[in-house]
Amino acid sequence: MKKEQRNLSGIYFRVKRDGKFENITFEDLSEEEQKNVMSGKSKEWLESLAQKLADTLNSTGDTFNLYV
Repeated sequence: MKKEQRNLSGIYFRVKRDGKFENITFEDLSEEEQKNVMSGKSKEWLESLAQKLADTLNSTGDTFNLYV
């Protein structure tokens, strides 16, 4: 599990943790949970996930004027 939940992307998934269901954003899922979410998904679904995550990165960069 990640140290902090950032809830940046707005892409939520319902996962069971400690016997309870929670709504967690994709980036805040553990690596194993991310793999489970992506398992068996179509190429188009995975592409849309990648595009939404790229939009989030660009938006965050714009907000904080980040350049590398």
